[in-house]
Amino acid sequence: MDVWHNIQHLVPRQDLNPAQELLQLLRNPFKQTLTDGAIWSALGTSIGFTVFIAIAFSFLRPYNSVVYAPKLKHADEEHAPPPIGKGYLAWIPPLWKTTEKDMIAHAGMDAAIFLRFTVMCRNIFLVLGVVGCSILLPVYYTLNSDKSGNQKWFMRLTPSNVNDQPIWALVVTAYLFNFIIIGFLWWNYRRVLSLRRVYFETKEYQQSLSARTLMLNDIPKKYANDEGIARIIDDVIPHASFARTAAARNVRDLPNLIRQHDHTVRKLEKVLAKYLKDPQNLPAGRPMCHPSKKDPSYTTYPKGQKVDAIEYLTQRIRELEIEVKEARANIDKRSTLSYGFASYDDIAEAHSIAYALRKKKPQGATIVLAPRPNDIIWDNMPLTPANRSWRRIIINLWIVILTLVWIAPSAMIAIFLVNLSNLGLVWPAFQAQLSGNTGFWSIVQGVASPAVLSLVYLVLPIIFRRLAIRAGDRTKTGRERHVVGKLYAFFVFNNLIVFCLFSTIWNLVSSVANDPQKAWDELSNFGVTLFISLCDISSFWVTWLLQRNLGAAVDLAQLWTLIYSFFMRKFSSPTPREMIELTAPPSFDYASYYNYFLFYSTVALCFAGLQPLVLPAAALYFSIDVWLKKYLLLYIFVTKTESGGMFWRVLFNRFLFGTILSNLVVFLTAWVHGDGIHTMAFASIPLPFIMVIFKFYCSRTFDHKIHFYSTRNIQKHPEGVMSKDPLRSVGLAHRFGHPALYKPLNTPMVHAKAQNILASIYKGRLSDGREAYSGDTMSTSGYSDAYIMNPMHAGKPGKTAHLPGFEIVPESRLDFEYYKTRAEFASEHGGGDIFGRSNDIMRPGTPGSSMWTGSEPASRSGSPTIPSIPRIDSPSRTLSPSSDIGMTYPSGYSQPLSTPYVAEPGPGRSRSPLYSVGNDSGSNLVGNAAAMPMAAPATRERSVERPHRAPGGAGMLGGGPRGYGGLPQDEDFGPEHDPMQYNYFREARTSRRF
Repeated sequence: MDVWHNIQHLVPRQDLNPAQELLQLLRNPFKQTLTDGAIWSALGTSIGFTVFIAIAFSFLRPYNSVVYAPKLKHADEEHAPPPIGKGYLAWIPPLWKTTEKDMIAHAGMDAAIFLRFTVMCRNIFLVLGVVGCSILLPVYYTLNSDKSGNQKWFMRLTPSNVNDQPIWALVVTAYLFNFIIIGFLWWNYRRVLSLRRVYFETKEYQQSLSARTLMLNDIPKKYANDEGIARIIDDVIPHASFARTAAARNVRDLPNLIRQHDHTVRKLEKVLAKYLKDPQNLPAGRPMCHPSKKDPSYTTYPKGQKVDAIEYLTQRIRELEIEVKEARANIDKRSTLSYGFASYDDIAEAHSIAYALRKKKPQGATIVLAPRPNDIIWDNMPLTPANRSWRRIIINLWIVILTLVWIAPSAMIAIFLVNLSNLGLVWPAFQAQLSGNTGFWSIVQGVASPAVLSLVYLVLPIIFRRLAIRAGDRTKTGRERHVVGKLYAFFVFNNLIVFCLFSTIWNLVSSVANDPQKAWDELSNFGVTLFISLCDISSFWVTWLLQRNLGAAVDLAQLWTLIYSFFMRKFSSPTPREMIELTAPPSFDYASYYNYFLFYSTVALCFAGLQPLVLPAAALYFSIDVWLKKYLLLYIFVTKTESGGMFWRVLFNRFLFGTILSNLVVFLTAWVHGDGIHTMAFASIPLPFIMVIFKFYCSRTFDHKIHFYSTRNIQKHPEGVMSKDPLRSVGLAHRFGHPALYKPLNTPMVHAKAQNILASIYKGRLSDGREAYSGDTMSTSGYSDAYIMNPMHAGKPGKTAHLPGFEIVPESRLDFEYYKTRAEFASEHGGGDIFGRSNDIMRPGTPGSSMWTGSEPASRSGSPTIPSIPRIDSPSRTLSPSSDIGMTYPSGYSQPLSTPYVAEPGPGRSRSPLYSVGNDSGSNLVGNAAAMPMAAPATRERSVERPHRAPGGAGMLGGGPRGYGGLPQDEDFGPEHDPMQYNYFREARTSRRF
């Protein structure tokens, strides 16, 4: 907008003081914000910039695959997107050829549902645009009563100046709109159901642990054990088959200690990266820092005095490692929490039980299908229903306060930031600056408003996400669905309802305040005033939707990623960990994009009857964005936590709400423009009720089939239950232990260029804690149950390396490709699902099937915790399975697998496989290790399980042959011989043959 033009136009009003100017602006904040060419200008700039960015992207993409196609490099063969050539337009054919089922394989079910919703929005607004524009535009243009020629052309396309007569075309069009939307929603509901059934039959789902597992919440104290979980289910489903049960253990402060450790490791890495940026020219002074307030010895340091950062942080890491080890050693399996898990051998049976108990609460417990282990928010799992309800009340109260508080900033942005000349009217000093530097402030006006709004839209999802966590959500995907709902409510209320009604309500309040005797007249005319205000602002939303295409193109260009990566590398001192994370595929923010799409759809639907041009504007946006988002999901972004397409019902309900809101606008228009008895308004009353009835129909028809693999209540014969092979169920519940029990502690990463100087600048000692013959059993840096030989100095066989506890990373290995299977990196970038390392996969036919067996070719990273890369004078981390061939282990140690879970050989039901080991500390939390070879084996199948061997390798979690507590690792009697167990009287106590 031309700021100088506005200033010239507003000069005659300079006789008003600033307070009066502000009141006038609040009466009509959108005055003079649109010119006759504003819509054409918005359309031209939007399409022009979109085409320019697309062309620039086509030239940059072949030479920046790390930014524009990271999934091509990191995804495994099953999940890799279609290959893409080096041609400038080679990225277009794969988008055209990739089908919806291919999207499920390449990007996941959530990505497929996202694209289906985007395509549905495109098709809906294309059809609505044709119907609405062909019917309403000729009617409004013909019936317009202003023949003076001074009216702007886009205002002639609204019903604001239509003669006071019924506009039945609007009501007929509203019914057509509703039935068109119902048709598209019904068709896509059926397609989502079909996709869910396809998803249920995929190999990933059929082999996943969570698919056959139930989660029990709010378990009473007396049932909070393995036997109690079995009793709860057996009381309601007495003929259910064999189930593995596991009650959650109380990990106390262990998760907080691990978070402190990870934060301290990253802080040490940052200090070392800055200090060792140029190893040949070190700074004169050593880095200093303040002691952490969470340090128990914080009060022993002089107040306000800094300490040597390298020495303090390494010592703090060592202390935290000791605390973590002691906390794990003191975990008591008898101290359980109010939730647990029950796993079945058959997916259909687990789902049928969940369906049968969906409205029941046996013994007060709720039973639902278990989410994926990486989907669980573990800190919220122990919350009681009362605590959870109270938290939700408080969080919802905060959200209401935030929504109301934001009204004032939203109004100020709409009045002043969109048009800086308005700010000059109430601020004389700024008026002088505005008049003297018109060109500069014109640029500021064009950039400031989008920048501020973009910053707000970036921060709001983060705020709502943290509030949802504090509200007690149990899963991350459930939290994201709640974030979508709360963001949508916030946007609709503040950016649509308040934004549109503000001037009308302000006029009403100010008029009543000036003349209270006319209050009733003002209230009686409120409907007419509101209708005219909506017509005036309708053209603004047309230009606003046209400008959204620019945001879609910016997403494709990944400008923020490019700028951030450039400044990070050139003007900062990134740590090796940060450099690795820069090359990782980013996670897709479904909550934000879903909110944008729903909000755009609601705006278009609400103003479709007032300004039909809003429909083709929305159709243009979705038509462009459906292809751009398809590329982003195929080649750039990953789904951080897969929900299996469970966003659909949230989207469906919000789209229905937007349609009902548009029906209310139609009712308002029909009430204002109609005969004296308001027949046309009454004719529009059934519209919202039709949508409500349709919602209940879809819910009853599709929801259960979408959510459950099987809804039939399977009744099995007791003898058939006993004939099942219990070993097939072994290991199903292992993945649902709290991650704090087995999560490896991060090791500080140091760049290889600083390797030689590291020993001279570090005066202390940070032991690895896993070196043979080191005698240091109190440090668990890296954390593993593996027996590790003394690390050898690179290039000097027989010489030991120095400074254990640091991981040296060569320049050639600063790539996510080498670390994508390590939990510390994969957890924020898809959880390993597309990298061939899903933590929810079970290998069929193998009792320990939930574990990686080391059978993958050596061409890929051999260990899910550390890549198989050459070590350069660095301390040894856990050896990969592919690197220990021919290694002979001392007596009492066994070759480990690289997973923290173990299968229980015993078939007894009464004992959880997670707690089957006699040691009450942290043992039996690592994978089921194979027996120790006495000589180098030629060939050996790593997935073979030895059922007669005690579960778990000796020296669990680096604690030695007898674990941390020095207790025996074997029990004298199996659980099936213990008469105190629930299973003793329920199953035959005969010895089983293996």
